[in-house]
Amino acid sequence: MTTDKLVVDQLHRRAIRLEWFTTIWNVIEALVAIIAGLVAGSIALIAFGIDSLIEVVSAGAVLWRLLTAGPAASAEEHEVAEAVALRVVAITFLLLAAYMIVGALSSLLGRQAPESSRVGLGLSIASLIVMPALAIAKQRTARQMGSKSLEADAVETWVCAYLSASLLVGVGLNYALGWWWADPVAALVMVPFVLWQARTANREAGERLEMEADA
Repeated sequence: MTTDKLVVDQLHRRAIRLEWFTTIWNVIEALVAIIAGLVAGSIALIAFGIDSLIEVVSAGAVLWRLLTAGPAASAEEHEVAEAVALRVVAITFLLLAAYMIVGALSSLLGRQAPESSRVGLGLSIASLIVMPALAIAKQRTARQMGSKSLEADAVETWVCAYLSASLLVGVGLNYALGWWWADPVAALVMVPFVLWQARTANREAGERLEMEADA
């Protein structure tokens, strides 16, 4: 096996491991949040679980892309798989933006303070520890592989970390200063970026499919 092929195989295996970890982590996170939310009657916890499920769909799309078009696949197979995965990731960005808008407006209109339950805060802290490291690893691997779908999924992981951070800061600001609106406002500020990422991923997918159609 040549050095170049060995590197490509190693990057591909690393990307698969990262996406499997993302999928398993978010499935567990979603189950814990939704079950705890139903037991406690916490809409915020249930929403946290829904956000995790959106992450599962994104990671699942990229995992499908990696398993469908491996190192031995043709250039055409890689391009088509990348385009399909990018389209799905673009949809998850739109779902994430909708989740952020609905959740934030609901909190603002209802003057709801950020969720301060032990489970909610525990999940946020765990997410804030794990997600940045996972996002960095995905970005590095994506750039080395030249995979736009993996890179887009890394951005979605960063958004997840941002939402966890905004929740924790929001809880702190509400406790210290009574700023109950800090968390939903922070979420709304992030919405244009998420929508821009959705547009970018969708445009990239379209360009790849057009190139393959013209080839």
